[in-house]
Amino acid sequence: MKIPVQPVVMAGGSGTRLWPLSRAGYPKQFLVLSGTTSLLQQSVERMCGLDAPDIEVAAPLVVGNEEHRFLVLDQLREMKVEPKAVVLEPMGRNTAPALTLAALQAVSDGTDPVLVMTPADQTVTDTPAFTEVLRAAVRLAASEGRIVILGITPDRPETGFGYVQAQAGDGAPEVVRFVEKPDADTARRYLAEGNYYWNGGMFVLRASVWLAALQRFRPDILAATQAAFAARTHDAVFIRPGKAEFAAVPSESIDYAVMEKCPGSLAQTGIDLRMLPLSAGWNDLGAWEAVWQVAAKDSSGNVAQGDVLLDDSTDTLVHATSRLVSVIGLHDVVVVETPDAVLVSDRARSQDVKKVVGALGNAQRGEHQLHRKVHRPWGWYDSIDHGERFQVKRIMVKPGASLSLQKHHHRAEHWIVVSGTAEVTNGDQVILLTENQSTYIPLGQVHRLANPGKVPLEIIEVQSGSYLGEDDIVRFEDTYGRS
Repeated sequence: MKIPVQPVVMAGGSGTRLWPLSRAGYPKQFLVLSGTTSLLQQSVERMCGLDAPDIEVAAPLVVGNEEHRFLVLDQLREMKVEPKAVVLEPMGRNTAPALTLAALQAVSDGTDPVLVMTPADQTVTDTPAFTEVLRAAVRLAASEGRIVILGITPDRPETGFGYVQAQAGDGAPEVVRFVEKPDADTARRYLAEGNYYWNGGMFVLRASVWLAALQRFRPDILAATQAAFAARTHDAVFIRPGKAEFAAVPSESIDYAVMEKCPGSLAQTGIDLRMLPLSAGWNDLGAWEAVWQVAAKDSSGNVAQGDVLLDDSTDTLVHATSRLVSVIGLHDVVVVETPDAVLVSDRARSQDVKKVVGALGNAQRGEHQLHRKVHRPWGWYDSIDHGERFQVKRIMVKPGASLSLQKHHHRAEHWIVVSGTAEVTNGDQVILLTENQSTYIPLGQVHRLANPGKVPLEIIEVQSGSYLGEDDIVRFEDTYGRS
């Protein structure tokens, strides 16, 4: 009989240290930072490759943020992967409640699969080696009461990761303890001693084992998460825990809630925590320094992405998204350009980017939340120009998609079709517009934009009025469940 495996992909992170490319509304797991697919897509692809003669892998179960639900679905559909379910957290509560939601969903049909849990924001360069170790972890975790963690074999004294200390020896040694992010001297000592590994945040265990461990160590998290799951609603593949109930769930990581309490407790708890070493070119791309580490470099150690000119520079990363970026005489520097923000940082201090994001949030500036180009379930819009009492947007609507039926209190809009066919509801009229045709939406008029065609619709929208904020929308009907 095959071992049933339920891949669980955690896609709820915010990726603040990769600002300005990663934003709260479009975080790093949805970005293409290595290769040609997003980090989420790479994670799902690795999980789907675990099938073996003795292992049966189900469709992935994704746990993510309500705000990102259509980003998850769109990227999975690009891969032609239909998820088992997408569990949507109403708000962030860290990884322990997220894994608990996944475990409750996994056992809801009466089965008890082995959960293979991975964050969605990691990269691996040696997929065959990764698959081999993960299959071994699945076979170990199929044993009663066993939890397997993947420990990343370190290749440098890294201070940005937590560590796992394992007993000396081959095979799957017992975990001795978890260690917080060390200082540089301690990290060098760990590397020299050889039985310390980076904690990659990947866990393999039966769903029932996780629920039992949580019941022993943090019954408050289990009870609160069970209440939220019991109040869930279904919408196609989306599963929404009760919002009020989930707000009462304590926020805690998997490590703090359970894993750090397991070493040495086998006799008392029956939980056997093991570690398998992983050497597969792993990186969690937690900061721009990590992106530089894994990227292809020129002969001077530079990484260039986009329209970039480099002169007399070494060990520098330059990422350009919308224009030419030229750098001269830079060493160990990160330069990241986006249409509305530019980051320049000492590469060694790229972890401190989160301080910039915090300052932007405290100042209530939008650059920490959204890009100039904002993705929506129906397509996207790009705010290409603005000034006193006007704003210009480029809008793309997917084939068959439509915006909500809505009105605005403070602005009028002019629409010009650039390509495709637009179905425009303008008051009590419904008209079709094609390339180079236009229409005017008066202030206060109920209206809707839809794409009835089979190719993307692009329009230019010119807004004018006393207030042009995105919150000046009264929705009457909406396909995507927005109020």
